[in-house]
Order: sequence, then C-alpha cells, then structure tokens
Amino acid sequence: MTEIVTKVNLLGLDRQALEVLFAALGEKPFRARQLMQWIYHRSVTDFDAMTDLGKSLRAKLQECAEIRVPEVVSEQFSEDGTRKWLLGMDSANGIETVFIPDHERGTLCISSQVGCAMDCSFCATGKQGFNRNLNAAEIVAQVWLANQRLGAIHGLERAITNIVFMGMGEPLANYKHVLTALHVFLDDFGYGLSKRRVTVSTSGLVPNLNKLAEECDVALAVSLHAPNDALRDVLVPINKVHPIAELMDACRYYVRNQDRSHVHITFEYVMLAGVNDGLDQARELAVLVADIPCKVNLIPFNSFPGTQYQRSPDEVIERFAEYLWGKGIVTITRRTRGDDIDAACGQLAGKVQDRIHREQRMRDQMEVRV
Repeated sequence: MTEIVTKVNLLGLDRQALEVLFAALGEKPFRARQLMQWIYHRSVTDFDAMTDLGKSLRAKLQECAEIRVPEVVSEQFSEDGTRKWLLGMDSANGIETVFIPDHERGTLCISSQVGCAMDCSFCATGKQGFNRNLNAAEIVAQVWLANQRLGAIHGLERAITNIVFMGMGEPLANYKHVLTALHVFLDDFGYGLSKRRVTVSTSGLVPNLNKLAEECDVALAVSLHAPNDALRDVLVPINKVHPIAELMDACRYYVRNQDRSHVHITFEYVMLAGVNDGLDQARELAVLVADIPCKVNLIPFNSFPGTQYQRSPDEVIERFAEYLWGKGIVTITRRTRGDDIDAACGQLAGKVQDRIHREQRMRDQMEVRV
C-alpha cells in the first residue's frame, strides 16, 4: 500500500511556526527568515531557486513542504481600474479577492471564509450562506497571487500598499487563521506592512475582538450600520448576541490596548434609503460614538439581485455626513468602486454553495421520495 504524505503549505506558517519547522529539520532558526524573503519579497515558489539554502535543506523541503496557491478561476476588470479574482477553493466553491488602485494607494480586499454566516440583510455574501473557514495559507495566498499578477503587469515592487479583511466572511469568526495571516502581513520578512495599513473589519464578535485587542495591533473597522439595537438586530443579526453597548465597550477596550498613538476605529455605515439614513439616526450615532476616537465611513448601498434595499440619494448621504461633521466626527463617504463587475462593498458572492442548506435540501428530497 502506497503511503500518502501530506506536505505542509508554507504560506500557512508565520515566522515562529517556520522556525519550529526548521528546528524539526535540524536547521537554524534564521533559515525561516531566508525562506520568507524568497516567498514574500521575491515571489519564488521553487525551492531549487532558493540559492542561499543548502542543497540538503532544499531536498528536505521538497519532501515535506510546498508553496501552493489556489487556482484563478476568473479575472474581471472594472472601468475604474478595480480588478476582481475568483479563486477556486473546493470543487464547487470559491472566494473573491478585489484590488482597488487609487493614486499612490493600492488596496487589496481579501476574504477570510467561503461564504459568511453573519447573514447581514444588505450583503450579497451573507445571502450565499456559509461553507467553511479559509486556512491561513488560503488567506495569505490571496495576497501572494495578487502581488505576483500586479507586479508582473505593472512592474511595481509593491502594487499592494494596504490589506483589508473586507471580502467574504467574518474575520473574527476565523480568528486563529486570520491571526496567523496578520503575522505574515506585518512581519518585515513577510509583506512588511505597517499596522495602520492592515485593517480587520468585524460585524461585532466581541469575545474575539477583545482577544485581537490583546494579541495584535492592526487597524480596526466595525460594521455598525445602525445606531440602536432594534434596527441593528435586523440589519446585523449578530447584534442579538452582542448588542451595541457591549460592542462599544469592546471598541473602547481595543483603543486602550493598542501601542500606537492616535489610534482610532472606523465605523462602517451602509446608507439604506428610508431605513437608517435619517437625521434621527445621525443624532443617535453621534451620541453613540462621541467618546470613542473614530471616524465614520458612510457606504452608499451597492445593489445585488434579490435585495429589498435601495441606495440613499446623494443629498441624503450628504446631509447625514454634514450633521456628523457638525458634531466634530470625521466622516467620509466611500467612493463606490468596481460595481460594474460586482466587486463593490457588499457585492462579493463567488460560487458559494451553502453546505448545510444543500444537505437539508437533499434530506427533504429523500423524504419526498419515501
């Protein structure tokens, strides 16, 4: 019987884990730094090309390790320069990753799950259901793939200047693997990004938000979308588990625990016509965040098939923003990017099938046959 050997995907290991691997191979810890430079600074995946690693070490790596990235199923280009990749994860499922260029900034919006279980009522991803968490290698691979493709086309050493966990999934519901990926993004031997250029966006999983405050210092965005529990229960159902008061306490805790100066939280607020865009809601929001260093990011709603919502008119969004500015709250209206290829905020869906719902449908069909 042939023994099947599973190779470790090195993209899923941060520097500390790589040092443990090299120790098991009888090698010095500094080999981890050399390997990371080949993978992340030079985009090299061929061990034989890693010339400062000895032949014996390269042979060991060939036997036990690999650098594997997902298949690019499709690539779409927006008129505004935004690019979207559909990456194959399983036979019937995929995730989407989006690159948004803007003058000197290049932001990569990455996914942390195949689908999403949060079921926010205004988000296309939530309507697809949840399939599984991505592992750390699959998260890091999105950056590796995008960096390679953008560099090859544009000839830039660093096309990606910012990474945001604002793609498919709730990052803090996949805490372990997201944390490992964050270590790679921040490590000087990895992508070497500054803490303020890596953003985790959460709908409000308070226990893991508190863990993140204690274990990793990155920029934080909170998907708020409503200033009171009654409305947020409808728009962001996780609010029924962790209501706004609890979430705001976690935000204050996060700010207190960071070692950077001038830390602030970005509160994301999708603008839904006649739902959450009135001046009454603006007044509630101003009171809610008054004692938290923050800015508010107003997001014009991006439509998708089957949605019940409509985008707030421009003048309504402007009035909402002016009120918050008048209360001393920095408020920015996000410019919609990539909506012509369904790459805008809230539109990512991929080829996601909800395993739980699919199995339930199969059971129902079997019962009908019986």
